[in-house]
Amino acid sequence: MTNAVDIKSMNVVRDGKVLIPSLDFSVPSGKITGLLGPSGGGKTTIFRCIVGVQQITKGSVSVLGMEAGSIGLRSKIGYLTQSASIYSDLTCEENLRYFSRILGSLEISVDEMLQLVDLESNRKQLASTLSGGERARLALATALLGSPELLILDEPTVGLDPVLRIELWKLFHQLANQGKTLIVSSHVMDEAERCDELMLLREGKVLATGTPKELKAKTQCTEMEDVFISLVSAQ
Repeated sequence: MTNAVDIKSMNVVRDGKVLIPSLDFSVPSGKITGLLGPSGGGKTTIFRCIVGVQQITKGSVSVLGMEAGSIGLRSKIGYLTQSASIYSDLTCEENLRYFSRILGSLEISVDEMLQLVDLESNRKQLASTLSGGERARLALATALLGSPELLILDEPTVGLDPVLRIELWKLFHQLANQGKTLIVSSHVMDEAERCDELMLLREGKVLATGTPKELKAKTQCTEMEDVFISLVSAQ
C-alpha cells in the first residue's frame, strides 16, 4: 500500500522557537491515522506543514506524491481547522453553495451534504446562530465538498456530545472505506481506539507509532490513556 503522506527529517522553527525538532512519519492511504496528544504537542503544526501553509526549516513533506503546498494538491485536500472556517452571516445552505461554486463540479450535492452532517433542518439558519456542535458539522461539510482524497481534521469532535461524536466517527470510517485517507487529531485518548494507525505526540516529539492493539501490547496497558502515560514515563 502506498502512503498518502511521507514526512522525512522535518524540522520546524517559528519565531526562534523549535516546534518540531525532527519528525519522520508516514500516513498510509485509505486509513484513519490519529495524531494524539495534549494541546501544544505539535498536532496543528504538523497539519499546517502537510497542507503547505507552514514553512519547514529542514526535511521534506510529500503529499499524494507531490511536494506539500503544490498547486495540484488544492483540490485533493480537505482541511478542517480547529476554528470553524465558515461565514457567520450566511445560512448553512448558503455557506455550502458558496464553497461549492469555488470548487466547481461536485460528487456530493449540497442537499446530500446537509443530510450527511445532519443539518437538513438548519439549512436556512444563519451560521452565527448555530450551536458549537452545529458549527463544527457545517465546517466539516465544507471540508468534504469536492470529495477530497485526503482529509485533515483538526480536533473535529471537540465540544460535541457523545452521541454526535459516535455518529461522526461512523462517517469517518465510511469515508475511509470509500478509499479516502483521514488524519484526525485529538487530545481525547478514547478516540484512539477508533483509528487504524496512531502517532502519539508530546512537545513536538513522537512517543510511539502503531495500531492501538500494538501500542497496548508494547506497554501492557488496556486503556489508551494508560498507554500514553506509560510512554511519557519511559522517556
